[in-house]
Amino acid sequence: MTATDARLDETDTGLKRSITGTQLFFYTVGDVLGSGIYVLIGLVAAAVGGAFWLAFAVGVAIATITGSAYAELVTKYPRAAGAALYVNKAFGSTALAFLVTVSFLSASFAAAGSLASGFAQYFAELWSGPPALLVMLLFVLALTVVNFVGITESVVVNMLMAFVEIAGLVLIVVTGIWYVAEGHGRFGNLVDFSTDGNPALALLAGVALSFFAMTGFENTANVAEETVDPHRSYPRALIGGMVVAGTVYVLVSISAALTVDTGTLANSDAALLEVVKEGILPLPTGLMTTLFAVIAMIAITNTTLVAVVTQPRILYGMANEDVVPAVFKRLHAGRRSPWVGLLFSATVVIALLVVGSLISRSGSGLDLVARLATVTVLFLLFIYALVIVSALKLRGQDEDERTFHANTPLLVVGLVGNVAIFGWSVYDDPVSLLWCAGLLGVGVVLFLVEYAVKRRHPAQQA
Repeated sequence: MTATDARLDETDTGLKRSITGTQLFFYTVGDVLGSGIYVLIGLVAAAVGGAFWLAFAVGVAIATITGSAYAELVTKYPRAAGAALYVNKAFGSTALAFLVTVSFLSASFAAAGSLASGFAQYFAELWSGPPALLVMLLFVLALTVVNFVGITESVVVNMLMAFVEIAGLVLIVVTGIWYVAEGHGRFGNLVDFSTDGNPALALLAGVALSFFAMTGFENTANVAEETVDPHRSYPRALIGGMVVAGTVYVLVSISAALTVDTGTLANSDAALLEVVKEGILPLPTGLMTTLFAVIAMIAITNTTLVAVVTQPRILYGMANEDVVPAVFKRLHAGRRSPWVGLLFSATVVIALLVVGSLISRSGSGLDLVARLATVTVLFLLFIYALVIVSALKLRGQDEDERTFHANTPLLVVGLVGNVAIFGWSVYDDPVSLLWCAGLLGVGVVLFLVEYAVKRRHPAQQA
C-alpha cells in the first residue's frame, strides 16, 4: 500500500472535509481544557499536597509526547478510525484493532457518563428542582441533536464554548496574579508535599488522578477525515493546542495553590470554585460564584460534545475496516452524519446513566463519577501505549515529504510514562478493572453480530 493509497479522498459518499486548521486548534484546546481541570484539582491536591501543580506539568508533558505520535500517524493515514486504524496497520491484527476500538468507545462512553453526572451537579447549584437523572438525560439528548445537525456546526459550537471555558480559567489566573500583587500568596504551598510516604510516589498518584484532565486530544484523530489539508494543519493544531492547554493547566494550578489553603482544595468537589469564593477580586463574590458555576457547566458541555462527536465516527471508520457491523457506515442523506452510530452511542451513554443512578441510590456508597473517570484513564493509557508502539513500528512505511515525524527518544519516554501511570492506577484501584471488563462486553456483542453476518453472507464480506 502506498502513501497515496492510504489517504482517503473526499467523495460524494464520504465524510465532508470542512474543518479548518484554526477550528481544529480550538477543537483541541477546548477538548483538553475540559471539565477535568474544573473538578480534579482537589483530588490531585489531596494526593500530592500544595505542589500538585507538578502533577499537572508532568501529565501534560506525557500527554503532549503521546500527541506527537498521533500527529505522525494522522499525516500517514488521515482517516476517521484513529488509533484502531494505526494499530491494525502496525500489527495486521483485526482482533487487536477491534480491542482498541472497543477500548476507545468504552472510554468515551464512561467519560460522557461521568461528565453528564458532573453537569447535573453544577446545574443543581443553580436550580435544584429537576431530578438529576432527568437533567443528565436531556443533556445527552441535546448534544446528540447538535451532532446530528453536522460536524461543522458541532465544531463551531465547540469553538464558542472553548472561548468561554478558557475565560473561566483566565479568571483564576488573574485572581492569582491579583492576590500576589497585593503582597499575599502562599508560596510555600508550591514546594509542599504534605502527604504520607514517598514524595515521588505521591507525585505519581497525582499524575494518575490528573491524567483524566489531559485526555481528549486523541479525539481529534477521529475527525482527520473531515479536516482540510490534514497533513499540514493537523500536527500544528494538535501539538500547538496541547502546549497552550498545558500552559493554562500549570498556571491555573499554581494560582489555586497560591490563593487557597491546600486542605480546603483537597476537601472540595469543585476546587476552582473555592478560589472564586475567596473574594480576592473587587467584584461581588455571590455573582462571581454563580458566573463561575455556569462557566464550569459550559466546560463540561464542551468536553462531552467532543465525546459525542467522536463515538459514531469511530464506529463509522471501523465499519469501513470490517471490524464492526456495516450498518454503522450509514450516513444521513441530507446531513451526512453517521446517524446509526450516533443513536447507538447515545443509547449506551443513557443506559450507563440510568444504571449508574440506580446503583448510587442503592446505598452502596459508590462514587460513580470518580470510578468512571478511572476507567476512562485506564482504557486510554492502554491505547496511548499501543499508538506510540505503532508509530515506532510503522517508521518508513506509507511516508512522503508531507509526513510529520515525532522525536524517537521522546516517544520512548512517553511510552514509559503511560505504562507507569497505568500500573499505578491499577494498583490504587484494582476494582476498576472489573468495570473495564463490563464495558468491553458491549464490544463483544458487536463482534458476535459482525461474525454472524459474515458467516451468513460471506460473499458480501469478500
